[in-house]
Amino acid sequence: MTGEITLRGKVLPVGGIKEKILAAKRAKIKELILCEENRRDILEIKEDYLKGLTFHYVSEMSQVLEIAITKQKVKNAKDLKAYKVIKG
Repeated sequence: MTGEITLRGKVLPVGGIKEKILAAKRAKIKELILCEENRRDILEIKEDYLKGLTFHYVSEMSQVLEIAITKQKVKNAKDLKAYKVIKG
């Protein structure tokens, strides 16, 4: 995710999208959440640079939460629970 939100939950556009996409690819992130207004930035990037990525365009924070908070089960969930207990 990248962006800025207002106190009322509106998602605002940000700059440096191409660089942020490159960083996401390096980190093996395949799904990105962007402000709807940043869609035009994506349209200006070569298609082969975007290969393998999925973009979710949002305008409200509630949409971000719907996408970001998943109901999918996590691999090694038991290991994560043990880590949480140890860390506090």
